[in-house]
Amino acid sequence: MAKLYFRYGAMNSGKSTALLQAAFNYEERGHRVLLAKPSLDTKGDAAIVSRLGVTRDADFLLGPDDDAVRVFAEHRRRVVQETGEDVSCLLVDEAQFLHGEQVDDLLRIALLEGIPVLAYGIRTDFQTVAFPGSRRLLEVAHSLEELKTICRCGRKAIFNGRRFGDTFVFDGDQVAIDGTTVTYESLCGVCYLQESGGRLSSTPTVRPTSEGSHA
Repeated sequence: MAKLYFRYGAMNSGKSTALLQAAFNYEERGHRVLLAKPSLDTKGDAAIVSRLGVTRDADFLLGPDDDAVRVFAEHRRRVVQETGEDVSCLLVDEAQFLHGEQVDDLLRIALLEGIPVLAYGIRTDFQTVAFPGSRRLLEVAHSLEELKTICRCGRKAIFNGRRFGDTFVFDGDQVAIDGTTVTYESLCGVCYLQESGGRLSSTPTVRPTSEGSHA
């Protein structure tokens, strides 16, 4: 049975590099693959860009209103028509920018079409809140794998700090693609709390009370 895999990590944990390596491994063994990413990720335009400098064009982009099953099927047919061979794997970069129904579509592709789907992305935003796509992947993926990187202090980085210029910021839109003015730094929990003044999220936390219901 084909499976849906979610490989996640903080910024600079090598997610895009790992995706491109997986694609190379498939193709080196004579298999056909399709590479995709959400159109919301404008870094590199239509390309998947590794921080090591390796770049490859995505076969298709998924817009916010796109049906991922339908779009995948169109490009799968194209591959079969052009090569006479079927697709062996779908690889999706920046999967945190997908919405929940598109993640469900990835699961449908794996289970109903028999095509393994490897999704790569970050788990939480700069306020430590899960992206919708990542949240759904954590809920339904068959396999979860953390890609590790280190903080400036040497501990394992788990959070993504957002910088505007030289200053860390903890308010703003969930999505801001890194570039010339906005950048990100992978931080461990200790360093994140030091930079944020102890703040973890802008969303108020509802604490359980003794009067609440019990599961």
